[in-house]
Amino acid sequence: MTETFVAGLVGAPFGLAGFVKVRSLSGEIGHLLKLVSVSLRQGGIEKLWEVEEALPAPPGPFVLIKFRGIGSPEAAKTLNGAEILVKRREAAPLKSGEFYVEDLKGLAVRAAPGGEILGTIADLIEGGGGMLAEIELNKGERRFVPFRGEFFGEIDLTGRRAELLCRWILE
Repeated sequence: MTETFVAGLVGAPFGLAGFVKVRSLSGEIGHLLKLVSVSLRQGGIEKLWEVEEALPAPPGPFVLIKFRGIGSPEAAKTLNGAEILVKRREAAPLKSGEFYVEDLKGLAVRAAPGGEILGTIADLIEGGGGMLAEIELNKGERRFVPFRGEFFGEIDLTGRRAELLCRWILE
């Protein structure tokens, strides 16, 4: 399983002290407020940063973070667009029935009940009505299926498979 997650995206500078506005990708901010240090990935390069201070920034899933060594808006601007990487233990806690997107990627998609493997989950994306599973079929084609209980049955992370209840949705 994946041990490192992208938890947020660094946005524009905020104020004059070097804070940046960070958007939580999970919609939760509690875990971001507790961070002591993080890796920032920008342009394919990762660098470890110590968090000096983190504050909630309503409205929405935003946090203001000040990194040690960043003391001005000009310096903060250099971090704009960076991804905040955290360890699994620092990621947003899961509620019952929730999964980390990274854990779902690569799961074999099996026709229910116990049928053939139809493809794999390539990605999950935010759609207008919720999450969509992008399924790469064995033939190489891709289809999008709403990631909801009426379409997906058992999700087995240990066995690395997801059960598709309605095969017709791939047609």
